[in-house]
Amino acid sequence: MFERLREDIQSVFHRDPAARNAFEVLTCYPGMHAIWIHRLSGALWKMGWKWLARVVSNFGRWLTGIEIHPGAKVGRRFFIDHGMGIVIGETAEIGDDVTLYQGVTLGGTTWNKGKRHPTLEDGVVVGAGAKVLGPFTVGAGAKVGSNAVVTKAVPPGATVVGIPGRIIVKPEVGDEQEAKRKAMAEKIGFDAYGVSEDMPDPVARAIGQLLDHLQAVDGKLEGMCGALKDLGSNYCAKDLPELRTEDFAEIKDESAATKAG
Repeated sequence: MFERLREDIQSVFHRDPAARNAFEVLTCYPGMHAIWIHRLSGALWKMGWKWLARVVSNFGRWLTGIEIHPGAKVGRRFFIDHGMGIVIGETAEIGDDVTLYQGVTLGGTTWNKGKRHPTLEDGVVVGAGAKVLGPFTVGAGAKVGSNAVVTKAVPPGATVVGIPGRIIVKPEVGDEQEAKRKAMAEKIGFDAYGVSEDMPDPVARAIGQLLDHLQAVDGKLEGMCGALKDLGSNYCAKDLPELRTEDFAEIKDESAATKAG
């Protein structure tokens, strides 16, 4: 018991820089109180004392603003940050090292008996206000963005955002291809951070494909010019229109301001 308590407190220090000492965590963290009360109500539930388990659970809800059904399964080092308004349904399953922020709902989409609520595997993080609804699995290490509404399975390590939730997939691009993209971006005057991993996925993917296409076209033009030169033509001696850096300055400034905000 005391080992689990110590483990819970250490998990707070690992994930909340505002935590100053163990006494503060013990007395001032409603997320911890909700988890400890749930362990008691869950034990009563397993022993068959359903009504008493619900009473204890309701007391925890009244005390912390966090509602965890006694039937829910919760793993080790579960961390609830702030916590107000969290609802965790009866058949929800939560793995180890999971983090939930305020306003999260792990709910169901049917009135039928059986598995109705989601399963969160180890290391999942669910942002404030997110709703994860249905009997599916959110894979280990996945992240659910704030206010997202997720109704389908999420693969391990993925990030889900939006309503309805959509999976942001980082394009699988090798180091060599990424270097080519950055070189092309610099060549045409486009700031390199435009293709960084921090961008929203649809935009990053579209820009990446455009740069790949431009790279291929550039290579073909160089090959054609070489062939024409071998044939004695001076057509390729003509310079291409220059791309002026100042034409992109305003776009760069707006993008930088958006990213900083």
